[in-house]
Amino acid sequence: MRLPREIDTGLPGFRYWPGALDASAQALLLAEVLAAAERAPFYRPVTPGGRPFSVEMTNLGPLGWVSDRGGYRYQPTHPLTGAPWPPMPPQLVELWAALTGWPDPPEACLVNLYREKARMGLHQDRDEADLTAPVLSISLGDAAVFRIGRAEGGRSTSLRLTSGDVCALTGPARLARHGIDRILPGSSGLVPGGGRINLTLRRATAASQQS
Repeated sequence: MRLPREIDTGLPGFRYWPGALDASAQALLLAEVLAAAERAPFYRPVTPGGRPFSVEMTNLGPLGWVSDRGGYRYQPTHPLTGAPWPPMPPQLVELWAALTGWPDPPEACLVNLYREKARMGLHQDRDEADLTAPVLSISLGDAAVFRIGRAEGGRSTSLRLTSGDVCALTGPARLARHGIDRILPGSSGLVPGGGRINLTLRRATAASQQS
């Protein structure tokens, strides 16, 4: 595939490809994600403390990230239906390979649905076995105010992510604190009913081929 243009964000390890997916690629990917969500419906998880998330979630791939009173983890089945997660669309696996160069394919694609009031507080992705493997994120639908800061704390900065943008947490930014302050309702008409869908590709288990 033709590699999109990458922008230097000034934060080492945080990689950003604005407009990586054109309108037709976005529509095709969204259609596949929504078709998969008919088999693995969106649901609203809770934190280990029992607090409901403001986003709805589902997963694609061999493993899916879940949260409930038992904690955060990856598992091969939907927590409500008990069925295996649907496979990832091939273009996601191709995007991962082209942009990250990681030798192993992604095992989990967390699908977050943000409606008008949804947000995500600053957090670190620490539930994976190999914390050197990248995390790749694709935005579809309404723009979002994305916030990111260094893993060790301190000042954070914000970035507007729009539909078709792709970013990655790698190297020194792999454990960066990040979250979504808010979405900008009506900034895109892509997602039926409005809102934003974020696809987050991850390796959940230890690498098998990394040199």
